[in-house]
Amino acid sequence: MASVTRPEVPLEWIERLSTILSRFPEVREDDAWVGLAWRVRSATVAHVFGGEDQRFRITFRAEPDEVVAFQHMGEPYFRAGWGGNVVGLLLDDGTDWEELAELLTDSYCIQAPTRLAAQVPRPG
Repeated sequence: MASVTRPEVPLEWIERLSTILSRFPEVREDDAWVGLAWRVRSATVAHVFGGEDQRFRITFRAEPDEVVAFQHMGEPYFRAGWGGNVVGLLLDDGTDWEELAELLTDSYCIQAPTRLAAQVPRPG
């Protein structure tokens, strides 16, 4: 049985994600089992990768009530099959990067220690 090739995430998208996530204290970019992940200490804030279906995904953390909302909204959102509070977004040329930046900010604040999350400016 031949293995399915996963596409590489476009460099432009990696750069945009790095710009968003590098603003947060102690975030580092790591190679993941597939794609790239951004972590604060040992906690994953975001993970971007190409799927076996040739579509691009980013997963992140959300509050429990938001997980249910994302699941019910359907595409481009989805609930990941792992982790109770892991949701995701299908990335494409129509991705709303401002909305994604807000979602990644929330994910960071969920995953980061309280002291670090308190340093993140929040919209008022």
